[in-house]
Amino acid sequence: MIFDKNTAKKTAELLLTIKAIKLQPTEPFTWASGWSSPIYCDNRVTLSYVPIRNFIRENLTKIIIEKHGKPDVIAGVATGAIAIGVLVAQELGVPFIYVRPEPKKHGKKNQIEGFLDSGQNIVVVEDLISTGKSSLNAVAALKEAGANIKGMVAIFNYGFAIADDNFEKANIELTTLSNYSNLLEQALDTNYITEK
Repeated sequence: MIFDKNTAKKTAELLLTIKAIKLQPTEPFTWASGWSSPIYCDNRVTLSYVPIRNFIRENLTKIIIEKHGKPDVIAGVATGAIAIGVLVAQELGVPFIYVRPEPKKHGKKNQIEGFLDSGQNIVVVEDLISTGKSSLNAVAALKEAGANIKGMVAIFNYGFAIADDNFEKANIELTTLSNYSNLLEQALDTNYITEK
């Protein structure tokens, strides 16, 4: 679910402006999954634009406070949400940890990097939601370590039904700044794309 319509439209506008989101209906992108899509979202680009980075940090923080209260820890999902997660944790004045897709194969073989005490309340920060698989993999690792997951926030959601199903099955509340339908509205409003 999006946080609110105004924030969703503004987020979409900012992502389009800096080309963090590209729409190419006639020349679809091929994702790592092998899927072909007319949209490609790279939220790492936002880190290079201070006003946009600040907008995202402030609004993700606002969602967390309003929906979940101040958590004990912010967890970012590696690698896309590490930087924005650190910024949100800094804004909230709480510790930060991040979760790898799988445990390292060397050293201490950590999947979770940073200090985590069992029973701590955590909000997970993600940059992008497609199916939700990698995001929920991070949630599972945190739960296994004894964390109490309050919810997840993300910058953008592609809006796939499979993601809704996956988050519902996992009983994790997901709130995003924007999503595909709001992106399309914004792209039409600004003539980035046409109805055709």
